[in-house]
Formats: sequence, structure tokens, C-alpha cells
Amino acid sequence: MDETTKLTLFEQTIVPHLNAAYNLARWLTRNPHEAEDLVQEAYLRAFRFFDGFHGGDGRAWLLAVVRNTCLTWLRRNKSGGASVEFNEEVHAPTGGQENVEEQLVKNAKMDALRRCVESLPVEYREIVVMRELEELSYREIAEAAGVPIGTVMSRLSRGRMRLLDCMEEK
Repeated sequence: MDETTKLTLFEQTIVPHLNAAYNLARWLTRNPHEAEDLVQEAYLRAFRFFDGFHGGDGRAWLLAVVRNTCLTWLRRNKSGGASVEFNEEVHAPTGGQENVEEQLVKNAKMDALRRCVESLPVEYREIVVMRELEELSYREIAEAAGVPIGTVMSRLSRGRMRLLDCMEEK
């Protein structure tokens, strides 16, 4: 495949999933700045190895590249990245008018949930993010994570249970 065809196909198949790539990288690294850098690196890798993409779901394939890029970075930086405050206000859609008390309660719940998701071990966190936030199917998650579907279901179940336990403690 020539470079022009490759670039056009890449732009149509992979580039539309930039938000999903950043979202996964942000949750895995817990650092928005590192996530931006890692998504950029993942896109460069994805383009370099795009000849290995044999059709199918471009999002799952890209998220596998992002996941591998982030996990490599996490292994190199054993601390798992600095925890930087994630502003839910920036990423949440604006809704109707709420009074101040309702908004404070809602923010406290969102902050607690964010902390609980961030406290999950990476193998659970990645599965929960891909399923609950990115709405990937079990098959797509299995493909992206490189694990059997049964492992996806098990990790998702355990991750959800840990989230419930964590939220009950808050």
C-alpha cells in the first residue's frame, strides 16, 4: 500500500477514536499531560504498524496500541504516574440549573468515584474504563487487552465489586 492510501485509510479508520485513546490513557496513567504524550506516541506507533491492521474494529485495535504504550510507560515509571487532579467539570456535559447544595453533593460523589476508579489495580481499571466509559464489547476489550473474553468478564466483575466496596466506604 502506498503512503497516500495508507494515510487516507488511517485517517478514516483510526483518527476518529482520538478521544477514546486519550480517555483510556488518562485513566491508566492518572496524569493528563502524560496521557497526551502517550496518545501521541501511540498514534505514531499505530501509523508505523498500520500495515498490520487487517480490517475490523479500528477502535479496539487502536486501544490495544494505546494500552500497550501506557503499560510500557507504567513499567518504566514504577510509581504509576503522579496523581493529578482530574476536573470532571471540563469533561461533563452542562446540564440544567442545580442549586449549590445539589451541585456540591454531585461533585463529591463524582470525586469519590474518580478516586475509586483510580485506586483500582491497572488490570481492572483498564477493563472498567474500556467497558463503562468507552462502551466496548467484551470481544473488543479482549482484543484490545490481549486476554480471553472470560478474563475480561472476570476482571470487569471484580473491578465493579471493588468499585462498589470503595464507594460504600466513602
